[in-house]
Amino acid sequence: MPKDLEYIRDKRSLDYSSLSIHYKRVLVVCIDRDDDLGKNGGVETPVFGRDQCINAGTRLAIEDPEDADSNAIFGAVKIYEELVTKGYETEVAVITGAYNRGIEADEKISSELIQVLSKFKAEGVVIVSDGEDDETVIPLIQAMVPVISIQRIIIRHSRSVEYSYAVFGKYVKMLVYDPRYSKFFLGVPGALLISSGFATIFGFTREALAIVLSVLGVAFVMRAFDIDKSISSLNRTTPSTFIRIFSTFAGIMIILVGISNGISSIPDGAIANGASISEIITTRAVVGGFVNGAITLIWIGLGTIFGGIFLSNWFKGSIRIFSDIIRLVILGTIYIPAIQFTSVLTEKTNPFNLISSLLIGLAVTLVATTFLFQYFRNKKGGEQLKH
Repeated sequence: MPKDLEYIRDKRSLDYSSLSIHYKRVLVVCIDRDDDLGKNGGVETPVFGRDQCINAGTRLAIEDPEDADSNAIFGAVKIYEELVTKGYETEVAVITGAYNRGIEADEKISSELIQVLSKFKAEGVVIVSDGEDDETVIPLIQAMVPVISIQRIIIRHSRSVEYSYAVFGKYVKMLVYDPRYSKFFLGVPGALLISSGFATIFGFTREALAIVLSVLGVAFVMRAFDIDKSISSLNRTTPSTFIRIFSTFAGIMIILVGISNGISSIPDGAIANGASISEIITTRAVVGGFVNGAITLIWIGLGTIFGGIFLSNWFKGSIRIFSDIIRLVILGTIYIPAIQFTSVLTEKTNPFNLISSLLIGLAVTLVATTFLFQYFRNKKGGEQLKH
């Protein structure tokens, strides 16, 4: 290991006195959740045994010297040797997840841990990782075997200026070439520059700021709601996904038609010339005309979207159909109170009609929720409703 790099552990040493009371067979597990060992080192996992782990760490260090996972593997081997010298029955293993992390990675880690435990019946495990991301699977491991200790391997860099530049350059390279980061840190600024350039070329300099803000807003919305991932997954679309996509687009189109119909339902002359936005949206005739013309179609559009999600989950056999049905029930029970609420604001009708509609809707929702909860608990088991 180079002199300018060394590894340290969050806990300098294990408390062997407390281990000896309860545990004799201890498994040391190094976790690589994003599978750098397989992706960069070309090593098949799980890796079991001291020599195999050393070979795997060496291969990863050769293929990618900057990756901290190789140091975590060597750290796991060192902890294994410490336990052996103390007289424990112990083994060391490396388990990995998947490049995109998420559920797929956690399932793979669970499967590989089961394979390792079938070879070595451990009474407890010592988890070794190089960061917090790997440690998110600790509850998954605890469900199979008690976790004795968590050891984090931290790479400590030289404080010299040249190494600071090297570390900075490594992260810049990651932002440029790693598709998980480059599509946002390069794609969004690139789209802003392109849109600003075209706006300037075609003489829309004054509108350039609005265009930039619009592009930036679209990018934020796509990332926040994982729209980019949904688009990228279209090449492996299932029938349930097609239902969800169709219902979403159909619902959005119906909502847009409803908004357009609401705007056209505003009485002529209701909007005074030169009126501000606040004056327009507080005018009773404007609000009443818009809501009366738009609310039904907007509700149908939302129902189409929620119904498509329900059918998609129903075809997949997902337990989420429980919440999907409740969502549709709530949407239906809120429709009449929403119309009455608008009438109270615009026409000053009796508010007690609104209150009675809300109470009836609440009662219907509670009855539907209770019935569905009992039905699904009897059909698929109460524990599955927690997922």
